[in-house]
This record gives sequence, structure tokens and C-alpha cells, in this order.
Amino acid sequence: MLVSTLHYHRQSKLLDIHFDSGSISTLSAEFLRVHSPSAEVQGHHTGQPTLVTNKRDVAISQIEAVGHYAVRILFDDGHQSGLYSFRYLAQLCNDEKSLWQSYLERLKQANAQRESTIAIRVTP
Repeated sequence: MLVSTLHYHRQSKLLDIHFDSGSISTLSAEFLRVHSPSAEVQGHHTGQPTLVTNKRDVAISQIEAVGHYAVRILFDDGHQSGLYSFRYLAQLCNDEKSLWQSYLERLKQANAQRESTIAIRVTP
């Protein structure tokens, strides 16, 4: 499945993903960040996925095309090492509800939270 268009809404921090099939899905920046395909998040070094916490307010700062098969999403927390293949984006869209529920359960079990540990306020 190919991605034809990506549209990021800065204010709501939502990414619309338009597929060549005509379907459109929307994922939050937080969801994309905590499910990054990077080796760090996926646990390729430890064999266990890393529980990414405190990302409720994370935003996408930039999206870069990588050939005709993926995008690199750069987040405002400095994370930029994950390549989101179109296949992986489609998988995230298809499994969003179960992945999100599983993430919330892992947070609860770890006594962790989605909110930032330090309140940050940006004034225009």
C-alpha cells in the first residue's frame, strides 16, 4: 500500500495519511512517537520494546520523504531515527486501537505517564 499524501495539522498534532487505495487514516504525533520503528524504541538492542513515556505533548517538526517507500518523521523532542515505511504506516493505521490500548496498559503496569515530567509553556 502506497502513501499518496501526508497532511500534518500543527495545532491538533494529527497526521492525515492518504493511501493510494483512497483510504485516509489519522494518527496523533504522540502515537507515532511511541510506536517509532527506530531500533531504540523497538528494542533491537535489548530484545524488548522500550516503553516511551511523557510524550503526550510531542509534536512533529518535520517530515522527509525517503525514496518512494518511507518517510522520516522528526519530532520536537529530538527523536529522528525512525524510518516509517508505507507498509509500517498502514500497519499502524490498521492496528491503532489495539496498539494504543496495549500501550496504555504498559504505562499503567510501569506506573508511568503520558504527560511531560516538566510543564513547558510556549508563548507566541
